[in-house]
Amino acid sequence: MKHISTSFLEDNYTKFKENSISGRWITLADIEPLYMKLKESGLQTTVIGESEEGRAIYQLKLGKGPKKVLIWSQMHGNESTGTKAVFDFLNFVQHFPNHEITRTILDNCTITIIPMLNPDGAQAYTRVNANDVDLNRDAVAKEAKESKLLRKVLDEFNPVFCFNLHDQRTIFGVNGTTNPATISFLAPSEEETRKITEGRKETMNVIISMNELLQKMIPNQVGRYTDEFYPTATGDNFQKLGHNTILIEAGHFADDYDREVVRKYNFYALLQGIHHISINENFKNYQEYFSIPNNIKNFYDVIYRSKNNQKDVAFQYAESVENGKFALVLNKEKEGDLSLFLAHKEFIKNS
Repeated sequence: MKHISTSFLEDNYTKFKENSISGRWITLADIEPLYMKLKESGLQTTVIGESEEGRAIYQLKLGKGPKKVLIWSQMHGNESTGTKAVFDFLNFVQHFPNHEITRTILDNCTITIIPMLNPDGAQAYTRVNANDVDLNRDAVAKEAKESKLLRKVLDEFNPVFCFNLHDQRTIFGVNGTTNPATISFLAPSEEETRKITEGRKETMNVIISMNELLQKMIPNQVGRYTDEFYPTATGDNFQKLGHNTILIEAGHFADDYDREVVRKYNFYALLQGIHHISINENFKNYQEYFSIPNNIKNFYDVIYRSKNNQKDVAFQYAESVENGKFALVLNKEKEGDLSLFLAHKEFIKNS
């Protein structure tokens, strides 16, 4: 598989990182100026609908190729790393219009992006929308305006590949290592038996490409998310409908609770995945997907270790918005023998 040069990415990342947005709490007010800037530069920018509380939902469109790619982020309002990565991707295209990567992508793909599907949840920093609906579990009932809108875009655009961008909690590690799961991937199942369909093979093939790139940069920090079938989940249903859906879960990197390092790797994975789609016609090789280790729940944010492990104490950060500011509050989670668990920070208790 052909991979984008890691040295090129690392040497140039600061040129296309969108510095106006950072941290965990990203709202519509933060990114609306970016839509205006992109529109002025010639990118097709459209308001395609409104959220339950009347906030605008934007769609961006670029490229002229036959391969259709749909990308959406922040269907969970408190999961913003993918949104930052999307704007880094758009800046890359703007800053390197004549680069081989950009030309190949735009000549071979037509890309539709919804950077913030759930602006109400983003404003309130919640997983759900304003009516307490989890959009990622609303693919069948389509109770929410936002879910109806996403399905309308899917049906009208008819993409071959989709990228569903999420964040995962800091509790996940990479099985067989002592590393956090910085990025995790999933090729969703289409039904309960988790059959490896032709569509899933193609999804897995793109994930292999992204994983191979990241392994050069963050070795053994990439996990494979569980492919348990969720009958009402967006990715599972879109995959079932014939739209190959790649789930990217942005996780934890050491001392990166703002997920500014993780956004970079999220962007690298997204760019590699889109480029891989743009240059390939055969997506049948899939076996290496299963060599990506499972991500497992084996981390706490902080553990105070006792001498014999019998009185270990684990703490986990709770995320919230307080007085208009994002806050992390450390809460006690578990006590006892925690020798089978890891922590992002560990301390030794004196007694």
